[in-house]
Amino acid sequence: MAMNLRIREDQQEALKLRAEQEGRSMHAIVLQAIDRYLEVEADRESVRRLGAKYALRHADLLRRLGE
Repeated sequence: MAMNLRIREDQQEALKLRAEQEGRSMHAIVLQAIDRYLEVEADRESVRRLGAKYALRHADLLRRLGE
């Protein structure tokens, strides 16, 4: 699946400059940014899910610690 990505002119200029400095394409940098975002968000979701699981499992202990 293909998509068009519209970014502000200032973003495009900054991206172009960064790509030139790194000797990479703008496309490669955008793909890397997307991959990093997806990885971070997946990690955050795992932490939220595990936090909720253990908060429920240890609710009594957490309540006592809060007293």
